[in-house]
Amino acid sequence: MKEYNPDAIRNIAFIGHGGSGKTSLAENILFRAGEVNRIGSVDEGNTTSDFNKNEIERKITISATPLHAEWNNTKINFIDTPGYSDFIGQVVSSLHVADTAVSIIKGAEGVEVGTETTWEYVQKNNSPAAIIVNKVDNEHSKFDETVEMAKDRLSQDATVITFPTAEGVNFNSVVDLIKMKAVTFGDPSSKKETVEDIPADLKDKAEELRTQLIEKVAESDEEIMEKFFEEGTLNDEDLKKGLKSAILNGSLIPVFAASASKAVGITNFLDFASEYFPSPADRTGNNAKKNGEDFEVKCDPNGEPTFLVFKSLSEPHVGELSIFKVFSGSVHAGLDLENTTLDKTERLSQLFILNGKNRKEMTKISAGDIGAVVKLKDTHTGNTLAAKGSGIILNPIEFPESVIRAAIRPKSKGDEDKISSGLHIVHEEDPTLSVRFDPELSQTIISGQGELQLSLATKLLVDRYGVEVDLIEPRIPYRETIRAVCEDSEYKHKKQSGGRGQYGHVHLKLEPQPRGTGFEFVNAIVGGVVPGRFIPAVEKGLTEIMSKGILTGSTVIDIKVTLFDGTFHNVDSDEISFKIAASQAFKKGFLSSKPVLLEPIYDVTVKVPEEFMGDVMGDISSRRGKISGMDSEGPFQIIKAKVPLAELYKYSTHLRSLTSGRGVHARSFSHYETVPKEVEEKVIDEYNKSKEEE
Repeated sequence: MKEYNPDAIRNIAFIGHGGSGKTSLAENILFRAGEVNRIGSVDEGNTTSDFNKNEIERKITISATPLHAEWNNTKINFIDTPGYSDFIGQVVSSLHVADTAVSIIKGAEGVEVGTETTWEYVQKNNSPAAIIVNKVDNEHSKFDETVEMAKDRLSQDATVITFPTAEGVNFNSVVDLIKMKAVTFGDPSSKKETVEDIPADLKDKAEELRTQLIEKVAESDEEIMEKFFEEGTLNDEDLKKGLKSAILNGSLIPVFAASASKAVGITNFLDFASEYFPSPADRTGNNAKKNGEDFEVKCDPNGEPTFLVFKSLSEPHVGELSIFKVFSGSVHAGLDLENTTLDKTERLSQLFILNGKNRKEMTKISAGDIGAVVKLKDTHTGNTLAAKGSGIILNPIEFPESVIRAAIRPKSKGDEDKISSGLHIVHEEDPTLSVRFDPELSQTIISGQGELQLSLATKLLVDRYGVEVDLIEPRIPYRETIRAVCEDSEYKHKKQSGGRGQYGHVHLKLEPQPRGTGFEFVNAIVGGVVPGRFIPAVEKGLTEIMSKGILTGSTVIDIKVTLFDGTFHNVDSDEISFKIAASQAFKKGFLSSKPVLLEPIYDVTVKVPEEFMGDVMGDISSRRGKISGMDSEGPFQIIKAKVPLAELYKYSTHLRSLTSGRGVHARSFSHYETVPKEVEEKVIDEYNKSKEEE
């Protein structure tokens, strides 16, 4: 493939709800452009972009896949992204490097939850965008209604570029408002299309929609607006200039009618994309930090080489690859670059451009383009590689916080290393999935965006490593504290068994502290009744037993302990004796000071359509949650609540079920709060039973 200048490159991310036809659309583009010689099918499991074993089995996209095609002397890079919210991280990273987001919407169902979820990231990134209304050949397709729904739910700037001459099973033709022609398509495998005059019964509609398009373009630019008022319309040159400007600044979102299965309307989209979508060179503004200051890396092939790794791939038949977008300069095999994110040096080996699992080796990849390099030594998703000493770090990818967590329990002992290696690979491929060993809970905790994401991560352990695990509910990191003062808790540790004995004797005062204060130790010994050399042992005994807990094995917090008296033996006293005495005195005093169990409370923000408000609020109350506020955001209601972590296991799955998939939530730790007595008794009983079983 020849080398393209940045102004002849288009980087597009296909986004939208699962099943909207993104993969089929991508497959037809590859076929139309001559990149593949047959059209693959999701049902048959032979598409270019869905090549992963799990994708073929489940018939869904799980991993974002970079693809490319040449069209009208333009290189179009397009990324097929997943439609399920479990894999939203793949969408986020793709949008970070795409210059246009194209949302695929079904003609019959219209705007769905996945459409809205991914569109939020388009707005967050201020990305230029377009919409393809797909599956117009569905017998229940309602193109005009779907466009109106897109205006209401996504953006009022949605503006028709092509519309169907007929919908349903007879859909084989679109009216193109740029060319003001009707284009009829033959059998998908033939690539045949016929350009004709617009049918008489659609001329008025075409004229009306073209007028709306011209008015929308005129609104986006003052100079063009003046010409429009002077002449009453726009000539082709002004329309072209205005279209490019309006799409770039987000004041116009072009809408296309298409059928991926029939390959209708796809070439109109490609013609438009190659002509009017922004190039990487058009996207200007601060996109990096240089030595800590905001900085713009310009898309210049002659600039210093700078690229961002936005995806890592590890497949048995593909190998390990780092997939990147070049923001400046050009890169070639053998080039030494600095990973400015981690202060490491990397040497680039073979470079490729990708169509799914198919690689094409390249000698050079230049500014604005997307490529891949055989897995780098120390580089991960989100890292910047740049010229040594440049001090440039491209803006990082901001992945969403986890909304679901589970504990991993191996079915066989001795598999810990394999589990760790396997889950490290999963995290590299999708950073929204994180794994860590929690020493407090003595569990390996896996966190992510949904149950399907977690279950596929564990399936990889079986497929690649032969390791089977169960996902179970994680333990809750409770805390323990006291509500009353214990004036004097005494304990004497005395042990004599021939030879030197053990002796340590302490008097402790225990007092509750304000929440968040932590542990305070006060040495109030007077007259050396406990020698100074044993004081650190007393404090160590206290910190050790507080870390192990008294009621449920949970960490004790917010207590002030004063050592005010004791005795010692000249021969038998040692550090161990005072450590034991301190821990036992603490335990005794703790149990007499109205001990309580504390649980972590989380701030939960739930976003739902208004019709589900009552059900969601009732569900939050049933989880011992407290509503702390409500707000609105377009057609959605925002519910803010504080909910115990113990009640949030698999909440994301339940919320989707409760809201027909349209509810989403985010959570973050807030504070610790006293556990209700009946819940506390249950937790303590379960802890005691587990200790007996052990």
